[in-house]
Amino acid sequence: MKTFVVASTRPSAGKTGIILGLAKCCKQRCGYIKPLGDRLLYRKKRLWDYDASLVTGVLGLDDISDEMTLGFEHSKLRYIYDEESLKGKLNETAQTLGRHSDILLVEGSRDISYGASINLDSISVTRMLDAELIFILSGAEDSVIDDLVFLKRYIYPEKIRIRGVIINKVRDLEDFRTTHQGSIEKMGINVLGILPFKPELTHITVDYLSEALFAKVLAGEGGLNNFITNIFVGDMSTDAACRHPIFSTGKKLIIASGDRSDLILASLDSDTSAIVVTNNIPPPANIIAKAADRKIPLLLVPHDTFKTAKLVDDMEPLLTKTSTAKVELLEGMVRDHVRIGDLFA
Repeated sequence: MKTFVVASTRPSAGKTGIILGLAKCCKQRCGYIKPLGDRLLYRKKRLWDYDASLVTGVLGLDDISDEMTLGFEHSKLRYIYDEESLKGKLNETAQTLGRHSDILLVEGSRDISYGASINLDSISVTRMLDAELIFILSGAEDSVIDDLVFLKRYIYPEKIRIRGVIINKVRDLEDFRTTHQGSIEKMGINVLGILPFKPELTHITVDYLSEALFAKVLAGEGGLNNFITNIFVGDMSTDAACRHPIFSTGKKLIIASGDRSDLILASLDSDTSAIVVTNNIPPPANIIAKAADRKIPLLLVPHDTFKTAKLVDDMEPLLTKTSTAKVELLEGMVRDHVRIGDLFA
């Protein structure tokens, strides 16, 4: 079994999505673990990591998501394991969950230093598993180049096996290659692939929004897979709202208090993906019935409109098990832009 640690220098580089794309494109059997959890999920009376649960569901792995992660809290892990026992537990987990796999993909921590105090940073995990490193880099062009120089200067001399880097979310592939490809090659860094930025991957679905807000679905369950591309906060009169450019766009999310029946009705008559009803005020029965008929989800939350809008604005567009279109897009991007044969050779 070959083992690869998929790491990143910065948070939200796209490790989980690329892991799914690699596993989908790979012709060999792939296993997965995420030693240090950072997105706590409580489900079926067990603590899981969100990414581990997602990968398990999408790839159809055995229902053992909670076993894929050693823990979440630094203080608890520091108390349970010393360096030697941690290495033993990590290798035992890798062997157990990778026993039917040709390739084990190990998702690293959120950035290059996270988990270092408990020996669960990506570099330490790579050493303990005698694995190879794959770095995922993303961000502004200058940040990506900074990360490449940092890796070459401080990580490559560390006598660990590095398979290469995948550069993610590049907005202009041709310009990036023309401007930077030569200098990267001179560094001696193996670029396994350069993936383009896809705005579709930044759009959240209504079911993800509903789960993240702990909302009660009043109607429109048939539209929970709708994508949200624009957000409109209903803090103005209905006439003013209808004249606003965002209100005329498609696939929008409306956030409004439940006593704004006029605005909610106008939203139901336009291209709306969902309506978040705030202040724990359910709209009248006729509006709920109309939303059900139009398959536009009505999501009831206890927060006021401003707080709800802030929660939505801060939300990270994570994949979900029902994000079939996004997973297929990621699979196609990896197939088209990553040298799979060289990576898993």
